[in-house]
Amino acid sequence: MRAIPITLAALAAALLLTACDSGTDSGNKDSGSKNADLPACRIGELEVQVGPANAAPAAGDTGNVPVTLTNQGAQCTLEGFPDITLSAGGSTATVPEDRTAKPEKLTLAKGGTASFTLTYVRGEEGDAKSLPATSLKLGLPGTTGSQDHKWSYGPVQGKKDAGDPDASVTALQQAGD
Repeated sequence: MRAIPITLAALAAALLLTACDSGTDSGNKDSGSKNADLPACRIGELEVQVGPANAAPAAGDTGNVPVTLTNQGAQCTLEGFPDITLSAGGSTATVPEDRTAKPEKLTLAKGGTASFTLTYVRGEEGDAKSLPATSLKLGLPGTTGSQDHKWSYGPVQGKKDAGDPDASVTALQQAGD
């Protein structure tokens, strides 16, 4: 008589484990295919916070400006590097990418955050090789449109001239939890 309850218990346990395992595999495949179909995040649906910065205090010093993006819209994806242009009047300079880390594909749910850091060398006021930047223009990979933000961290040193900034921007990365 005891053999039947043990056999039933073993059979029930095996079925339970099989059901859990199957559900887990299917769940991963479904979420992956859903994420592949998500649109790229659009700048107009993100709250953008520039700074607070570790600003370069004097010419020749290096500063870091963190930028945090919080999704206010539907779930979306980000992958790659932001497009950053610094401006001063009619002069502009595109900030190159820091290719030391490979970009990852990020999925941002509503309220999710991503970030990147702009690193720059402060230039000298009035120096022809420095861009006296007053604004930062931000665009996202895979979309059109941009946003302008105030640049209050001083002039940016140029490598060859003011249009070739001694600066770089990191890849977009997950922020927060």
